[in-house]
Amino acid sequence: MRPALQCATLPDRRVRDDGTACCGDDTDDWSPPEGASPMKRRMAALMVADIVGYSGMMERAEEQTAERLASCQALISEKVDLLDGRVFKTTGDGALAEFPSAVNAVRSAFEIRSALAGAQEPDTEPFRMRFGLHIADVVVQGDDLVGDGINLAARIQAAAEPDSIYVSGALFDHVRRNSAFIFDDLGERAFKNITEPVHLYRVRGEIGAHRLQSAPTQLVITTERRPASVAVLPFRVSGDDENQRYLAEGLTEELIVELGRFRRLSVSSRSATFAIADSHPDPVRVGEALGVRYVLDGQVRKIGERVLISLTLSETYQGTVVWSDKIQHPFEEILALVDGTVARIAATVFGRMEEAAMVAARRKPPENMTAFDCLLRGLDHHRLGGVTDDNLRQAVDWLSRAIEADPHYAAAYAWRVCAASGLPGFDPEQGRRDICRALELDPCDAEANRIMGALELMGGNFDEALAHSRRAMELNPTDAYIKARCAAVFTFVGEAERSLSLLDEAEMLDPFLPVWCVEERGVALYALGRYAEAVKSLRKLTFQTTRSRLYQAAALVELDRSDEAGRMVREAVGSEAALTASNFTSREYYRDPEKARELGRLLREAGLPP
Repeated sequence: MRPALQCATLPDRRVRDDGTACCGDDTDDWSPPEGASPMKRRMAALMVADIVGYSGMMERAEEQTAERLASCQALISEKVDLLDGRVFKTTGDGALAEFPSAVNAVRSAFEIRSALAGAQEPDTEPFRMRFGLHIADVVVQGDDLVGDGINLAARIQAAAEPDSIYVSGALFDHVRRNSAFIFDDLGERAFKNITEPVHLYRVRGEIGAHRLQSAPTQLVITTERRPASVAVLPFRVSGDDENQRYLAEGLTEELIVELGRFRRLSVSSRSATFAIADSHPDPVRVGEALGVRYVLDGQVRKIGERVLISLTLSETYQGTVVWSDKIQHPFEEILALVDGTVARIAATVFGRMEEAAMVAARRKPPENMTAFDCLLRGLDHHRLGGVTDDNLRQAVDWLSRAIEADPHYAAAYAWRVCAASGLPGFDPEQGRRDICRALELDPCDAEANRIMGALELMGGNFDEALAHSRRAMELNPTDAYIKARCAAVFTFVGEAERSLSLLDEAEMLDPFLPVWCVEERGVALYALGRYAEAVKSLRKLTFQTTRSRLYQAAALVELDRSDEAGRMVREAVGSEAALTASNFTSREYYRDPEKARELGRLLREAGLPP
């Protein structure tokens, strides 16, 4: 663990009216000295952290507070280091850090807050921190960074409430498509010496399991390529037109789903390909990372009612192009284009198509292409859904429009349930009606079967949940996400060994599965009474969720490691203040009610409120 870097105090450090020390909120702008040689610049995601009420705590217990501060600074440096960041300045009770990734900057602030809550002694006055995050072009002065962006991050931090993480609109725009967190939109704020108002967002908590969100569990490079395997990279938008991104990503997912229906073809999941998309790696690197033989890349542009698509299929040993094509079609023919592309890839990869199986498993396309366009727009908002509530509402609205345009569009009904379930006031009965309608229209929709399995599980209909889960896996045998989510169903119904084997298959297909999928391994091990293995598995996660922490706590109590269990509970409560044992166990749908009662007892013993 690297010790916190000690640097000079920021200029013009002052004290607030409430007596607490401030970290840059009343400073003049920082700028390089006159006559200095040209400075290096770089883009950086910036995090400013500060302890609330530190001056008063020093006055009340100086030595104890100073010791705790040293531990706190070491904890900050450790968490920043783990996410490829760097603490470049400490300021008494404050710290400034930079990250090459905006996603990692938000994750680091969240992890620091949770870890600090876990490290607090119950009988001491707690350290309460606030965080300000921004992304900006900064000036590099040796190991230090200066510039207006840092001033703004400091001012955002000063505006935050205790225990809060505030981010600028600029940083939010970088993380909103790949965030594992829910944000509250706080609107615009004016800051001293900042010309224009700044849009602010506050981190509310974790999103949790979300089909269209990526939160990679690992970034391990593999070298063994699976035979008859392909990855579909997210299609690019010609000219970086954000208004057409929904079409590009929707077509990408259509191809992934359709290719997944070939039993002899191994297809990397959406979470795997989207996890590496931002770096635009070459085919060889994709093959190494995902273990695939072929990579499909493409670019999409919609002009009026016509769609232009450029496609390239490359092998991943030398990066050689196998075939490429430029296609122009009317929008209403787009699904036929998907079918043709799938057929050509399948023929290229393993020589022939499984025609009979494909006909039987074919999802029914919409009768009205306006419905398809509405579906893609709805999925685009659902992809951001949970990041802000407004996205989920817009997703439901677009999916409802798709149903209005084509009342026989099964996928629209299924996805509307998925999007609506994340909103307050979700009506389970309406959700059940929608998913029953989807399956009535198209019993071969794997996603609809998966969602029905989840609804049946929540309703206590365990045999039906298993049947739909099995059907979903049969319909799309290479969908890693479906396998991992169905693994949870098997754990809850008492077949945890089967759950572990499904997770083995899912992780082989997708080394970038989201954390909320891979954590199911630790839950399955806990359910089997293999507590030490459960703790070991959960601690391997690249970041901890509330659920992973609580299952660790329960397992640690069984292992007579109560101090560690208590720390896990405090970390969980630090990220979700209203957490109780009863509301957590009510979301763990065990067929055996004794399992849920025992889990609640262990969590209460670890210190979680009842």
